[in-house]
Amino acid sequence: MPFILHGVNGYGLHPGFYSTSCPQAEAITKKIINEVIAIAPSLSGPLLRMFFHDCFVRGCDASILLDSPIKQAEKDAPPNLTLRGFQIFDRVKDALEQACPGIVSCADIVAIIARDVVAAVETGRRDGIISSLNEALISLPSPSLTINSLKASFQQKGLTTKDLVVLSGAHSIGISHCSSFIDRLYNYTGIDNTSDPTLDPEYMARLKLSCTKNGPNVLVEMDPGSYKTFDVHYYELVSKRRGLFQSDTALLDDPETKGYVEAHRYDNSRETFFHDFGTSMVNLGRVGVLTGNFGEIRKVCSKVNSL
Repeated sequence: MPFILHGVNGYGLHPGFYSTSCPQAEAITKKIINEVIAIAPSLSGPLLRMFFHDCFVRGCDASILLDSPIKQAEKDAPPNLTLRGFQIFDRVKDALEQACPGIVSCADIVAIIARDVVAAVETGRRDGIISSLNEALISLPSPSLTINSLKASFQQKGLTTKDLVVLSGAHSIGISHCSSFIDRLYNYTGIDNTSDPTLDPEYMARLKLSCTKNGPNVLVEMDPGSYKTFDVHYYELVSKRRGLFQSDTALLDDPETKGYVEAHRYDNSRETFFHDFGTSMVNLGRVGVLTGNFGEIRKVCSKVNSL
C-alpha cells in the first residue's frame, strides 16, 4: 500500500480562523484579487494552480513561494517554471502585514487566493521553512502520467480518486505553454514524428497550428472558448478526447473517473460539480499542513524569518 501523507495537525484548520486575530484578512485579500482579475483575468488559472503545486510538495506550507539564491527552491523546478502571479501573493502579504503584523500565514494566503478564484477553503496553516527543487520534481504529478500513476500520486497525499477527477476540473480555466504537451503532437512516447492516437484528430490539427514542431513556446487555452470561466465545459472536452494533457485523456481509462466525466459534461451538473470541487479543495488544503507550534508565520513570503 502506498504511504499516505497526512498533516501534522490538519484538524487545526477551520473556516474563519482569523475572525478574531485579523477579522479583515479575507476581505483585504478578496479586494486585491478582484482588482487583479479585473485587469488580468488570465491569472485566475495560475493562482489556482499555485495552491495545488504548493500542497503536493511538503504539504500546504507556502514552500512554493520561497526563493533560493542558488535556484534550488520548488519554484525553480521545471514543472513550476511556467507558474505566474508570484507578485500577487507579495502584494496581499504586504497589505495584511500592514493590517495585522505577523498574524496571517503565507500558506493561508495561497489558500484564500485559491478560494477567491473558485472555492471555499479552511484556514489556520503555518508556513514551512524548507523548499526543494528535487522534492518538487518527485512530488508533482506529471501531465503525462497514466491513470494508475495519477491515482497513486493522489493516494500518497491522502486524496481519493474522486478528488483526482474533480480537481482536474481546474483545467477549465487558464492557459498552458506548448512545451507541456507538445510530445503528444510530434514525439509520442519518445518516437519522433508520431502523435498520440488518443487525441481527437481535429483538435490535434488545431493545436499544431499554434504549437509548431520547432516553433516558439507559445500559450494556448486549456479550455478553448471558455478558459476564463470556471465551469463544466472541461468535462465535455475530455469526453470528446480533447483534453489538452495526457492526464486529462487518462480520466477516460478508469471506470470511476470516466463515470464522473460523463456525468458532468452537461450544464445541468454545474451545481453538483461546484459542490464537489469545494469539498476536494478542502481535502487538498489539509495535505501536510503545519498548525499549532509547527512552522512559522513568515513576514515576507519569499524568505523564512531567520534570514
